[in-house]
Amino acid sequence: MKEVIIATKNAGKAKEFEAIFAEKGIKVMTLLDFPDAPDVEETGSSFVENATLKAETISRKLGKAVIGDDSGLAIDALEGRPGIYSARYAGEEKSDDANIDKVLEELDGIQEEQRTARFHCALAFSVPGNKTITVEGTCEGMILRERRGTNGFGYDPIFYVPTLGRTMAELSKDEKNAISHRANALKKLREVLDGAGRS
Repeated sequence: MKEVIIATKNAGKAKEFEAIFAEKGIKVMTLLDFPDAPDVEETGSSFVENATLKAETISRKLGKAVIGDDSGLAIDALEGRPGIYSARYAGEEKSDDANIDKVLEELDGIQEEQRTARFHCALAFSVPGNKTITVEGTCEGMILRERRGTNGFGYDPIFYVPTLGRTMAELSKDEKNAISHRANALKKLREVLDGAGRS
């Protein structure tokens, strides 16, 4: 595999994939490189279903290997919300700050020990004519009461990683890519592809 298309227009996600695939010498492209690629409606009821929808739709359209990614934040005290609605939790316009504000408001009054959460990532790898491969990865943490750090994107400023004593937004790119839900899912995907003799 010399190149792979990531079914996303999210620049933050694209950078994480580029950093992880660069060491393998694999060129990463995104839907930003294919203006005619269709917008895939995320009608699935799980991260895996949405990732698969994106991967298979774009792979069929472009005739190339595509990785679909669906990821988000699951907070135990909110019964798993925002979950698959993480990107649009505060509204369709996709504002990271508004999403964070909504989560903090809903967690107001919740004690520290009950603010457990995890980032969840599902990846689907689709090649025309082949069965789609899916994997999942998680990263455990806690939700802080206020933002800390300026790196990353999404909910990173309020997602505290106890093992590192910092939020995702306080980690360097390399540190985040070593422990993130996306990195964990990609590691599993690489193992599956290596085992299938495809990489």
